[in-house]
Amino acid sequence: MSRRLTTLAGVGYLALQAGKAAVTLRAASRAPAATAPTDEAIAKVVVVQPILSGDPGLEDALRDNLLSLDGARFCWLVDEDDAEAQRVVDRIGAVDRVEVVLCPPAPDGVNPKLAKLQPALDAAAPDEVFLVLDDDTRLPRESLGALLAGLERATLATGLPAYLPGGTVWAQLVEQFVDNNAAMTYLTLDPVTINGMTWAMRVGDLRELGGFTPVLRNLTDDLAVAGAVLRSGGTICQTASPQWITTTVAGPGPYVRLLHRWMLFANLLLRRQPLRTVAAISVLHGTHPNLLWATVVGSVRTRRPAFLLAVLCGRALLLRHVQRRVYGRPLHRPAVSLVSELVQPAHLGHGAVQRTIRWRTRTYRVRSDDDFSPVR
Repeated sequence: MSRRLTTLAGVGYLALQAGKAAVTLRAASRAPAATAPTDEAIAKVVVVQPILSGDPGLEDALRDNLLSLDGARFCWLVDEDDAEAQRVVDRIGAVDRVEVVLCPPAPDGVNPKLAKLQPALDAAAPDEVFLVLDDDTRLPRESLGALLAGLERATLATGLPAYLPGGTVWAQLVEQFVDNNAAMTYLTLDPVTINGMTWAMRVGDLRELGGFTPVLRNLTDDLAVAGAVLRSGGTICQTASPQWITTTVAGPGPYVRLLHRWMLFANLLLRRQPLRTVAAISVLHGTHPNLLWATVVGSVRTRRPAFLLAVLCGRALLLRHVQRRVYGRPLHRPAVSLVSELVQPAHLGHGAVQRTIRWRTRTYRVRSDDDFSPVR
């Protein structure tokens, strides 16, 4: 690669990322403010958490949310055959505002998370806010306030994921992938999907859509819920207040499976979008790793370490600035962050060609979002 092409790649990379950063920060400044809700408002919230064992941090995450969201009602959805999750819930002990619901296995071809959520919706009061929160996610009280403020503007309000520091390099790779991309992905375009780890709707609005029954056979619950809202003429408010996630990623196998699943889901999302949206997503969120690769390879081949260092320093400054403004602190790990971005094209290719995924305790063969079957 020539010096000129290397320069164009490096400058183009920084220009693209700087433009995305500017749009991200402008959107964040217009998002609902992160302020603690009143006691009356939080009393109308039911926090619904589908729980599955397997992560060592499960109990701590559940306890943290009980403390942070004091005053809300909780509904914990536990599988009948998940003895470890039942033990975790038992160790936490009886809490007046927590209802534990044991759920039977979902039938083949039915999304297990959505199958759990429907009975919880049936039992909710009409005037409650239905808040779906993953079991590895911690929701600060102020971020709940932003979600509730978002419901004053839109039919559905969704959160912004961020990761707490991981204990292994594989967890750190996942952490950096999310922390480097989430804000500049969710806040740069009008919402076409939601962060399925944290979202809220009023019970009445959710029931008007038919609840979860119409989308039970959709594999990607976040995309299914977002699609149902948008097709009905509803709107989505993307907040800019973080929810903190802790997930144990013990080795390369779990890391590859997790990124493969996410990239396959991204592929399913793109299939459902008009060409203009696909082009925008591809340019904004698919180009930068390739430009970074061109910069790295070209700088090595043309022996321009100073230019490469300048691009990497600019990249780090941009990421740290966005993270400090959005999350309140920098989350950037220079070396791991760089690796996590450079391997994105490989993960995207893997998700495009390999249609079998491992999701928690189940393995699925995926043909489309509403056509998947378990692999025995």
